Amino acid sequence: MNKKDYYEVLGVSKSASEAEIKSAFRKLAKKYHPDVSKEPDAAEKFKEAQEAYAVLSDENKRKQYDQFGHAAFDNNGAGGSSGFDFSGFDFSGFDFSDIFSDIFGGGFGFGSGFSRSGSYASKGRDILRYVDLTFEEAAFGLTKSVNIDTTEECENCDGKGGHGEKTCDKCGGKGTITVSQRTMFGTFQSKTTCDKCGGKGVSYSSTCSSCHGKGYQKVNKNIKVKIPAGVDTGNRLRIPGKGEVGENGGPNGDVYLEFRVKEHSLYQRDEEDIYVTLPLTITEAILGCKKEVPTLYGNVKVSIPAGSNTGEKHRLKGKGVEDPNTGRKGDMYILLKIIMPKKLSKEQKKLIESLEKTGLENEKEIREFNKYL
Repeated sequence: MNKKDYYEVLGVSKSASEAEIKSAFRKLAKKYHPDVSKEPDAAEKFKEAQEAYAVLSDENKRKQYDQFGHAAFDNNGAGGSSGFDFSGFDFSGFDFSDIFSDIFGGGFGFGSGFSRSGSYASKGRDILRYVDLTFEEAAFGLTKSVNIDTTEECENCDGKGGHGEKTCDKCGGKGTITVSQRTMFGTFQSKTTCDKCGGKGVSYSSTCSSCHGKGYQKVNKNIKVKIPAGVDTGNRLRIPGKGEVGENGGPNGDVYLEFRVKEHSLYQRDEEDIYVTLPLTITEAILGCKKEVPTLYGNVKVSIPAGSNTGEKHRLKGKGVEDPNTGRKGDMYILLKIIMPKKLSKEQKKLIESLEKTGLENEKEIREFNKYL
């Protein structure tokens, strides 16, 4: 059986650079790795790509292949029909971390998230706290003290977890150890966190008595937070770096404050707009009047025209809540509601009856309705 051209296998030209060859193999490894690919011939294609990369990534082997083709390896070993001992090829010169972290979610190799010792530098956990606000506090904003339970670097040991620091004798201070694994596809070398020092690269002669070797302590503290004007229920405010302490030199987590705004007895809010219901007597609605209306910014006098009805809406521009992002203020809407008396005296009844006899039944809405009777 004739073997495929290695350049053809990787999908690159014969003048391809080392970076292009590595990139091509990375893509094929992601696509055909037997643990993730469902294609029936994935294992064979994966092995084929590895073999091609094993040759083309090595400068000397590539020169031999370019000159003699597959025949260059006919007498080099017993690694299959090509004679190339693929299983013994050393892959340690190639960084598998970016390939296998994409395939397996970071389970292989080490990327930029690791500290100098090789241990994983992870960000501390974020903290979510609910903050209750009154209607006015949410509308105008304030500086508020928020109590949180979090972790901080241990002051007694400077976050190290112990005293009497010395280099780990298992990993030599690297924080990682190299593990070789022989599979049907060849010998793989990967780095893993040192199990003796936990990836720190150092050990200690004594454990810190304050944090018991953890490097951090639980604390309860108050943080002052400036809450902007205009926040609403469900809005979140991020306080960077105030969460739990990171591990192995990683950054602290963040604190997220989620607001819960209490309902107001008078106002209803719809985003940046505010609604208030203004009660009117029958007389005020019929004759019109001037009414004093409370707003978030003080009382204002509003003219109610004669003949007003329940449900009519009047706008007070700029009397709403400020948008926390743009600073623009919403409006306030006054909804009219005519209050009907539940009990009438004899004199009041006579007045209402006389009002009806003077032509109330001739109002347009009533005439239109009576057409269908």
